Amino acid sequence: MTAIDLNADLGESYGAWTLGDDDAMLAVVSSANVACGFHAGDPTTLLRTCRSAARAAVRIGAQVGYHDLAGFGRRFLDVSPADLTADVIYQMGALDALAQVAGSAIAYVKPHGALYNAIVHHREQARAVVDAVTSYDATLPVLGLPGSVFLEEAERAGLRTVAEAFADRAYTPQGTLVSRSEPGAVLSDPHAVAQRVLTMVTDGTVLAVDGSRIDVRADSICLHGDSPGAVAMANAVSELLRANHIDVTAFV
Repeated sequence: MTAIDLNADLGESYGAWTLGDDDAMLAVVSSANVACGFHAGDPTTLLRTCRSAARAAVRIGAQVGYHDLAGFGRRFLDVSPADLTADVIYQMGALDALAQVAGSAIAYVKPHGALYNAIVHHREQARAVVDAVTSYDATLPVLGLPGSVFLEEAERAGLRTVAEAFADRAYTPQGTLVSRSEPGAVLSDPHAVAQRVLTMVTDGTVLAVDGSRIDVRADSICLHGDSPGAVAMANAVSELLRANHIDVTAFV
């Protein structure tokens, strides 16, 4: 049977502010990108999310990002490589401790938001993230955009790389993500998103914003937990995949 990993960004609530329905998403996805407190997530929220993921047998990933709570990690920060490496190590260590208390551990690393997009092309910051992962635990896989300098640097350093595609984000003809500041950058129709994911998995392509069809290589597909209708989209994707004999399982 064909299989694909579905991942979602979780643990992004903060104090009295609730974002998304983590428990509902954990019933669908196979990997959870859990915030590490720098862009979102307070310690109590993160521990609760790790415990819920462990109970659901969902793999926990450290979603590391810029130190930018006010901007939800979606603003580029011109951080020095040394500072960024330290920031990423700090975030991995904090989440790993919470995950271990919950009976699990971090199993991979995925950058968040503006950092994810920056290291598609920003080689110094890409190397800084790679240095952090290799220093902390060189057995941890990293998720990133195919063709990014981040995955290139990770492969060069001997890390396992996992190519990622996005169910609910629009693509440019160059295979990068359309900026969230642009109209239509985030998709919200569950049926359309599910059909899109099925095409990604079975055909290895996706329709770009200009109408061209581009190749996508995906070992894991992201469903954003904070998107409008995230749970409905996740359920629609999961149901359509299973109806087409495609298993949802963590990448191996």
